[in-house]
Order: sequence, then C-alpha cells, then structure tokens
Amino acid sequence: MPLSAVAVKGARPGPRAYKLGDSGGLYLFVQPSGQRYWRLAYRWALKQRTMALGVYPDVGLAEARDKRDAVRKIVAAGRDPLVVAHEEAEAAMRAAATFRSVAEAWFEKATRDGLAAITLRKQRWLLEFAHPKLGNRPISQITPSEVYRVLHAVELKGMYETARRLRSTCGRVFRFAVAQGQADRDVCADLRGTLTPPKVKHLGAVTTLTDVGDLMLAIDGFAGYGVTQVALRLAPHLFVRPGELRHAEWAEFDFDERVWAIPAEKTKMRRPLHVPLSTQALEIVADIRPISGRHRYLFPCQGKRDRPMCENTLNLALQRLGYGGGRMTAHGCRSMASTLLNETGDWTPDAIERQLGHVDGNSVRRIYSRGEYWDERVRMMQAWSDLLDGLRRDAIGREVAHAAVSVPRRRRT
Repeated sequence: MPLSAVAVKGARPGPRAYKLGDSGGLYLFVQPSGQRYWRLAYRWALKQRTMALGVYPDVGLAEARDKRDAVRKIVAAGRDPLVVAHEEAEAAMRAAATFRSVAEAWFEKATRDGLAAITLRKQRWLLEFAHPKLGNRPISQITPSEVYRVLHAVELKGMYETARRLRSTCGRVFRFAVAQGQADRDVCADLRGTLTPPKVKHLGAVTTLTDVGDLMLAIDGFAGYGVTQVALRLAPHLFVRPGELRHAEWAEFDFDERVWAIPAEKTKMRRPLHVPLSTQALEIVADIRPISGRHRYLFPCQGKRDRPMCENTLNLALQRLGYGGGRMTAHGCRSMASTLLNETGDWTPDAIERQLGHVDGNSVRRIYSRGEYWDERVRMMQAWSDLLDGLRRDAIGREVAHAAVSVPRRRRT
C-alpha cells in the first residue's frame, strides 16, 4: 500500500532502523536517531541496487516519487542511474569550476607550498590579463583559441615576455584543474610556438678590470641615503640576487662563523644559500649596524623601517652615478663576479656556480656534491673582495695621475 504524507510525517524512530515501503521500489528508511532518508531499490544488470533520493523533510513524498519515476525512465532507456547521477554531479562540478575559482584554489596551494609572496603577486598580476575574458568561463569549456586571443591581445601591446609568462601561468592553472577532475587537459600545451619570442635583454654589467675599479670608486663617492650607499658597497662583494640582498635580515647573519644563511623561501631556486663573509664584507655590514641594527632588515625602506628597501633603489642609485642606459644594474654584480672569477682560472666552475646559487642540472652530481665546495668558496669570496679593493686602488691611482696631467704648467718668464 502506498505511503501517505501523514504516515511519512508520523514515522517515529525505533530501537532499530526500519523501512516504510511506498511503491515502485521507493521506501522511507528511518534511523534510530530519527533521521529519515528516501531510498529506491531497483535492478540493473541482474543485480539489486539501491539509490539515495534525498533526506526527509527536505525532499517530500511527492518529490521523492518524481525522482523515482525519473530513475525508472533511465533504467527503461538502458542506462545505469548511478552512472547517470555521477555524470550529472561531475558536470555540475565542472560548470561551477570557473577559471578564476580554479586559479584561486591554485594560489591557496602555492601559498601552502611556500611559493614566495613576490612570486605570487606577479602571478596574480599576470592572470589579471586573462580574467576579463576567461575568469567566469567554466575551465573545462575553455578552448585553445580562447586562450590564444587573450595572449595575442597582450602581444599587440608589445608585451611579448608578459604574454609568454601568462601562457605558462595559465598552464599551471589548467594542470591543477586536471588534477582536481575539473578539466580534461591543459589547453595551453596546444599554443607552444604560437607566440612571438621576446627579444633577449641582457642585464647591464661591467666586466673588465678597469671598469670594475671605476665602479667601486664611483660607489665610494655616492652621496645619497646612507642605507643605499652601504647596500651599493656590499652588493659587489656578495653578488647575491638583488631581492636576496634587499630582504637580508640581521637574524640570518652569524658573525662568529662569518656566514650569511639565506633561507630557501627567499632564494630563486628554493634552496638555502650560505654566503661566506669576507673581512671587507663584515666591515661594510658593521657600517650599517648603527643605522638599522635595531630593526629586522639590514637595508630598511626609507621612512618605513619595518619594510625592506624598495625594488628599484639600487638601480636608481647606479643611474645617479652615471651607470644608466643599461650600462650597469644591481643584478649585473652577478655577471661581473662570474665573468672575472672564471677568467682568473683559480676557482672551479662548480664552486662559482654554487656561490651564485645555481642548481646543478645533473641530479646525480647534485646528490654527490653535498659539501657544496664550501672551503673553496670561503677562500674565493675573500680573494674576490681583495681583488675588488685592489681594482678600486688602481682606479684611485688612475684618477690621481689624470688630475696631475690635467693641471696646466706655468710658463717660465
């Protein structure tokens, strides 16, 4: 006998779970806790199966019967209702998974994985080019041509490198969606070779002995903000990446062991980097202690001591010294050191590469070089500072000699 709405409403829990049958395999499953569930028993492939149709009272008797009839039609059409329900749920999930929502989920994972904050900000900036066209589109429905139109619009602005990086970032979002079951594939893979290659722009660096000496002498004459002057003096001696130097913290320095330990989250390769401190480097760091020793960063931002020096400070300072137009940049200290250290022939290329923070591409070699050439790097960094001092003295000598020649001689009467 079919159930009535009154019977369903009046169903009371008992010591054990029990069923109240309706018709066509539909029944109400009453739990001892008082919860009531609609279930449908049906046969598929000669096997008895059960399908959940909802919870009472959210799903009433009439709605439960409508769902029962819909399931029976699916069975009559020769399809498994459980498979159909799974497909519908997956389709709904995919429709709800927009490019923007997946990107946000990827950002949350990247944050948990320890991706640097500055890197995340750059990734967000890149995706702002894509969100107006792709942000609200279900990611499973986005085609390669849609992504290409977004990238091409960036190219038309002359931003070729930005377009290239945007394709890479979009690819990360698509691959994350694939892993979550929200997309079938990374459509950005179809766009390889379709973008205009950006022109290679080498960062400015002086790499001859004479020019390096002139640079060191010019830095000594910098008359700007004291923190900037000390950072300029230290950069050639340590030749770390500018971002690593700007974010240097007092807590990372061990002055007894004469080493600066840069944590992995601050390095480009996400591996900790230890920088031996030469005598000259220690003296330069001592010069900044009276200014910033009570603060977190060695080189705090002017007016905001709780934040590190601004990104373009050192490059602007070099421009003031006459090194604009791409002649020399803060990052150029790395090329300068790499070139001259390799030219001396006194140091193994591996030691130089480790000190530059580069990772060996050969994973086997990397496993068996745990010492990281430390003793050689300590000697090399002291020799490098000694060389910089010698080149600066040579520059002073040239300047004195030039001044002497430039003084006009008094005629004899």
